[in-house]
Amino acid sequence: MQNKQQPKMRDTIVLCPAPTMGHVVSMVELGKLILHRYGHRFSITIFLITAEFFETPCLVSYINAISQTYPSISFRHYPPVSYDTTLNRSKPAVLFECILLNKPNFLDSLQEISKKDKISVFVIDLFCTSALSLGKDLKIATYYFFTSGASCLSAFLYFPKIHEQYDENFKDLANTVLYFPNLPPLKAIHMPEPMLSRDDPFYYDLLYFCSNLPKADGIIKKPEPSYKSLHSKSNTLLSVLAASSEELMRMLQKVML
Repeated sequence: MQNKQQPKMRDTIVLCPAPTMGHVVSMVELGKLILHRYGHRFSITIFLITAEFFETPCLVSYINAISQTYPSISFRHYPPVSYDTTLNRSKPAVLFECILLNKPNFLDSLQEISKKDKISVFVIDLFCTSALSLGKDLKIATYYFFTSGASCLSAFLYFPKIHEQYDENFKDLANTVLYFPNLPPLKAIHMPEPMLSRDDPFYYDLLYFCSNLPKADGIIKKPEPSYKSLHSKSNTLLSVLAASSEELMRMLQKVML
C-alpha cells in the first residue's frame, strides 16, 4: 500500500507590532512589500494585542480594509489583559507591560502556526522586545523592524553604555554633554523625553530594548542615502537590512533555503 504524501508546509512570516496606528501600518507595509516580491511563496501573519487606550476607529477600519484587500495577510487578535492601574507611569510604559503579558499568547500562536506552516522569519518592533526570546527558543530567525533614522538606531545601540556612565536623571544634567560614536555630541537634557528621567518605568523599558538590539539576528530598517552599516558597542557588525532594497529580498531567499 502506497503511503500518502504529507502536504508541503507553507512558508509564513510572522510580524509583531505594537498596537498603535503608526506601528501597525509600518508592519503592514513591510508585509505588503514582501508579498509584492514573494507572494507566491509567503503568507503574512500579524500579531495584534488589544490595548484599549491606543485603539482607535481608524486603526480598526484600517485592519478590516487590509484583511479584505490582502487575503495573504491575516491578523491574530488577542483579548485585553489586566495590568496594574494604580502605578503612576506613562502610557508607553503600560504598553510595554501589556505586550509582555501577552508573551504566553505569542508563544502559543508561534507553536500552533509551526504545526502546519514553516515560520521563516519573526519580525518584532521595539515595544515587542519581550518576544525576542521566543523566536530564539523556537529557533526562528528573529529580526527587529526599526523605522526611525540610522542616527537614532546608532544612539540606541550605544545607550546601555551611556546608562552605565551616569547615575543621575539626564533632565538634571543641564551642563553635561553625551558622546555617541560617529554622532555629534548631544546635551543630556536634549535626550528623547522617555530617557530624561529614571523615575518613569519607560526609561528602563527602553534600556531593555536597547540592550537586546544586538541579540537579534538582524535589524530591518528603511534605507537612507548616507549610511552603510552600524556597529554595536561590542564592535560586532549587525545585519542592518534596507527594508525596501534588494538586501531584504536576499535575506528572504536565504531563510527559504
